[in-house]
Amino acid sequence: MTSLAEVLTSDDKRKQVVDDCVVVLDQEVNDKGGLSGIAIKGAFRTIQGISPGFVRNVVNDLLPEFAKAADPVFQEAKEKNIPVSRHFETEGGRVADALLAITDRRAQRTKYGSAKKLYETLRGTAKKHVESAMPRVGKLVEKYAP
Repeated sequence: MTSLAEVLTSDDKRKQVVDDCVVVLDQEVNDKGGLSGIAIKGAFRTIQGISPGFVRNVVNDLLPEFAKAADPVFQEAKEKNIPVSRHFETEGGRVADALLAITDRRAQRTKYGSAKKLYETLRGTAKKHVESAMPRVGKLVEKYAP
């Protein structure tokens, strides 16, 4: 069976997948409310200001690792013949843990001190925010890997 990384990072799809990931990220940030929403929106603006295209470049760089980490949930959906988007929602905590393990490692190695500091500040609530993104993430995955 084809892996999620093979599908999402193929030469003919990768640019569009990255574009759609950036849209999902923007939508998720824009939907945040309350005090945590203010903090997330401020942090996101700061991250966007590091350099032109910074967010897009990070998404492009993380895509293969994220796809590999999410592949077990994708494969389970295929094996059980259930919609990928629904399985991503159901297994949102598992997917969030896998993705955050990657960003935790990356944050430790980044040369961007401001990005690292912001990440560490927001890390305590990150899982709940990543889990809440699973409906959109699942639909994005389903779009490219039906």
